Amino acid sequence: MKEAGRVITELIDVSEDFPILKRQINNHRLVYLDSAATSQKPKSVIDCITKYYEMSNANVLRSVHTLAEEATEEFEGARKKVARFIHARYPQEIIFTRGCTESLNVVARAWGDKFLKAGDEIVLSPVEHHSNLIPWQQLARRVGAHLRFIELEKNGTITVDAAKAQINSKTKIVALSAVSNVLGTINPIADIAILAHEAGAIIVVDGAQSVPHQTTDVQKLGIDFLAFSGHKMLGPTGIGILWGKKELLNAMDPLIFGGEMIEYVDRENATWAELPEKFEGGTPNIEGAIGLGEAIDYLEKIGMPRIEKHSQALSEDAYRRLSNIPGVTVYGPSSPRTGLVSFNISGIHPHDVAQVLDSQGIAIRAGHHCAQPLMQWLDVIATARASFYLYNSSSDVDLLVNAIELTKRYFKL
Repeated sequence: MKEAGRVITELIDVSEDFPILKRQINNHRLVYLDSAATSQKPKSVIDCITKYYEMSNANVLRSVHTLAEEATEEFEGARKKVARFIHARYPQEIIFTRGCTESLNVVARAWGDKFLKAGDEIVLSPVEHHSNLIPWQQLARRVGAHLRFIELEKNGTITVDAAKAQINSKTKIVALSAVSNVLGTINPIADIAILAHEAGAIIVVDGAQSVPHQTTDVQKLGIDFLAFSGHKMLGPTGIGILWGKKELLNAMDPLIFGGEMIEYVDRENATWAELPEKFEGGTPNIEGAIGLGEAIDYLEKIGMPRIEKHSQALSEDAYRRLSNIPGVTVYGPSSPRTGLVSFNISGIHPHDVAQVLDSQGIAIRAGHHCAQPLMQWLDVIATARASFYLYNSSSDVDLLVNAIELTKRYFKL
């Protein structure tokens, strides 16, 4: 429904499930608008991790005693949940990593180093997070490949035609974020995947900002690799996912050598275990995987279509309202967008904006957001960024708007 032309976004009310949201910050209710950096955790996830340590703490895939078998069952159960959540064909395609950054680096090293050669091309965009830029820069330097960048529209969006202009017979990798962590733009990944495959390239997707907010189906997207982090989708920090097509993962060599990633070892040689253990040498982040599995249960109980609608409604509402404040510049398109809104107030550094908002109990991020090439394209040194998730509401947007007005008055603007 609408109120004075404004979308009412209380599609979900789960704030009571998040203990930290009961905090007072500087004598104000905590308004957490930094979920693009990391999400808060529901009590069910916190309790799940505590229960593991209190009841089943043991290493996985090794011992046959009761605790080890319980831990292994929960750990592998989490892998199955992730596979179901993103519609992977096989649980073995799910590789646990330390985060989205590590997942992207694994592809650059284990696939790129093996299959790219001098003169090959890697297609990126200027909106990429450093985690989906620097690994490809370094790969290009190691093998003599070249980087090409898809030109952006004036509003920061990527079009299929612009992608088509950069993808050619020399393209071997297309690496793109599904959602920009600065602009909130939603990129046409499925269409670009078709272009990549027609050119004989693979497509690698940074899903750090998309997987928490949208239904993700790797089969429908037609992609080859997907990387994302647990901590941005209600799970613990230090746990990430690399999904890849089974045939591609099988063709790659492991990067971390040691326990549990081997099949046979003698004094001179070794052979590797099957997927996924081949890429998971050493003791994994067991509690992180189990906590992520619980987070997925929580998200699925609410329903990703509802979460997607909620995130999009909040970000579009915030974009519209901030755009109407004199002196405020908001970046990216008004719609479609999801999850966040980046802005600047003329004459005030974003860090100062963030500090004034913090005095009102509002947590946002200010800086270049690990996307310096995009800052250069926007011709700014930094932006303020408010990012939303399922525990936010229209009242949080109200408080954000009021705090921005307060910031202008504080600086006498």
